[in-house]
Parts: sequence; C-alpha cells; structure tokens
Amino acid sequence: MNENTDVVVIGGGYAGVMAANRLTQRGDVTVTLINPRRSFVHRIRLHQLVGGTHDAVVDYREVLSEGVRLVVDTVTRIDAAGRGVELASGDRVGYDYLVYAVGSGSADPRVPGAAEFAYPIAGLEEVQRLRPVLDAAPTTAAVTVVGAGPTGIETAAELAEAGRAVTLVCGRILGPYLHPRGRRSVAKRLAGLGVTIIDGPGASVTAVSGDAVRLDDGRELPSTVTIWTAGFGVPDLAVRSGLSTDALGRLRTDETLTSVDDVRIVAAGDSAAPSDLPLRMSCQAAMPMGARAADTVLSRIAGERPETLNQSFAAQCISLGRNDGIFQFAKRTDVAVWFNIDGRLGAKLKEIVCAGVIKHMADEAHKPGAYRLHRVSGGATRRQQLLQAAAGRGEAPIPADQAA
Repeated sequence: MNENTDVVVIGGGYAGVMAANRLTQRGDVTVTLINPRRSFVHRIRLHQLVGGTHDAVVDYREVLSEGVRLVVDTVTRIDAAGRGVELASGDRVGYDYLVYAVGSGSADPRVPGAAEFAYPIAGLEEVQRLRPVLDAAPTTAAVTVVGAGPTGIETAAELAEAGRAVTLVCGRILGPYLHPRGRRSVAKRLAGLGVTIIDGPGASVTAVSGDAVRLDDGRELPSTVTIWTAGFGVPDLAVRSGLSTDALGRLRTDETLTSVDDVRIVAAGDSAAPSDLPLRMSCQAAMPMGARAADTVLSRIAGERPETLNQSFAAQCISLGRNDGIFQFAKRTDVAVWFNIDGRLGAKLKEIVCAGVIKHMADEAHKPGAYRLHRVSGGATRRQQLLQAAAGRGEAPIPADQAA
C-alpha cells in the first residue's frame, strides 16, 4: 500500500487553485489549500468592482475540487527544516511538499503622500475600502488614476463610462506592453469616454495630497479621489522564512519551479522567480505555472524527473468599459505584434477570457490532469536562449537537488 503524501498549497489565487486541483489526481495525496479568504477573488475583474459592474468574487465550491481541504487562515512562517507552516491562528500544518503561490499585491508607492491619500486596488479589501469613498464623491469630482498598465486603463475606462471625470496619469507611456497600433486604439477609446490622458516627459507622480496630484514637471492636478495602480509587489513570506528570493521578494526556483533551497518546495504564479527570469505577472502565466508546479510535485512523488517550464503567451486583453476592449496579440515570447482586435469584438473576447479562466479551474477540479495549456509548445526556445546567456554570466540559480 502506498504511503500518503501531504501537500500544502499556500494561496488560493489562479496558480494555487490550479495546483491544488491538479494534485488531487493521485488518491494517495492529501491536499490542503491555505488562504486568508473564504471566496476566490477573480482579480481580473477587480476594475469592475471599482466601477460597480461585478462583485469580482467566486465561491470556492465552483472552482475548487471537493478533494481539497480549504483552511481559511494566513501563513505567517514557513519552517522548511521542520516541513511545516505556522498560521496566524496559532495552528501549524505539516507537509511533505509545499506549493508557494502567495500571488502579488500593491507595491509600496514610495511617493510622498501616496500611502496616505491614494487608494491601491490590487486586492479585494483595497477595492472595498475605495468603493465608499467613490460613492461619497460627487460624479463631477476629479478622479485621478495613476498607472497606465492594464489595471489603470481598465479602471479609468470603467469609471469614465459611469460618468466620472477621470484623468489617467501614465508616468511615461500609455499601455507599455501594447503595440503602437493597439496603443492608438486604446487612446482613441479612452478619449471617447472623456478620459484625460497625461503621458510623455514630466508625467510621473512626485507627490499626492488629499486634493491633488503633483507631477515631476511641476504640474498639479486637482484630484478628489486618487487611485494607485502603478506596479505590483509580492508578500514577504519567503523572505521572513529565510528562503532565497529575488530583489522583489519572489521565491527563487529552477526551471521545474523547485526552490533553489529545498526540493520539497515549489512555487508558482506572481510570487515565483524561475531562474531569476520571472514571467509577466498575470493569470495567463499563473494558471500554467500552477499546473507545472503540481506536475513537478507529482513527478517527485513518483520518483520521476520533473519537466521544465514551457510558458507560451498569446495576447493581452484589456476591457475599455462594458462595450469596448482590445485583444492585443503577441508572440509566444510575450512580445506584442501589430495585430489586434478592438471595439465590441475586443470586449467580447475579454469577457470570454474572464469566463474561461473560471472554467479552466472548474474543469480541473472535476477532472484533474485535464488542463494542457502549460504544455503548449513555442515558449521555450527564447527562454532557453536567455538562460544560456545568464549561465554564461554566472547568474543562473543552481537547482536545489544539485546544490552542495
């Protein structure tokens, strides 16, 4: 009779849920998912929660396998030597293998006044804190969105469509990921919604107050409500637990997503830094990485050699209100190309993606092992070139099972 293996997954986001579901395909594996919330946060809909068009949460019963034990708590420390995690409640959970999928959140803005007067929206609780402030502000009140990545663009569009007076401060460029052709399309749609776009030289925020935003060229923009979407950070759990991390705090792993410190720990999603070449923070990367992390654990349990990361990207999709959007196609190496689909069809494709993400997790819950997108070919060639270049500079991390 096979000995039972206990696997703990920290984090119930896109990567953590995918990993937990996939691990249930073996009957001799007990899976525990530890997450601070009772509901799944559909982060790619948080801008809709800001605008009041979606609640951005899903019951875990819809996306999590019945074979996974959900523990609603917060991990305060990983005891790698003792193979256990300590919880805020005072409890301790032991493990044979650990999947580190703590995700990401708002970055420290490090801009005077931003922490006090601006509202980050990378997490559910942050948006819930913002909503009453928006509701109390007159429709004509100036709203400034700082940061022009997908979150900033989508939030600005959502609020402008609701009749808000919105200024989008880009820092330097609108939609840095987008191809110039796609960027022009987004700018046109935002202008049509009445969004004032501040970009180019001098468009970086240097200070935030209760009623204004100051730019580095000296301009001061009136702002009754300032929303901060510039950059993401990761929880410091790995750092506090004495594990090797990159400068941002992501857990350093090899290409099988195994920690460089411990073969019993694997990482996935925004909080992982495979070979010090982390992938773009997105659910598009998180779910395949969650599946890859689970496969690595299952391979080690079976005594087999784990496969390496083979991440292939396809596009970036951005909603521009409820009736418009853009589906920006990209090379599999995650570089935008000239072709995009915008307008109503772009919005429809974005909605298909949002619904499809939930379906992928639900399907894996009902039939673990069915998910295959982490095996799509095409993303590995460029990554291998980057790894070889890093190895030539002596920068590639050494896998834990090869370390002295």
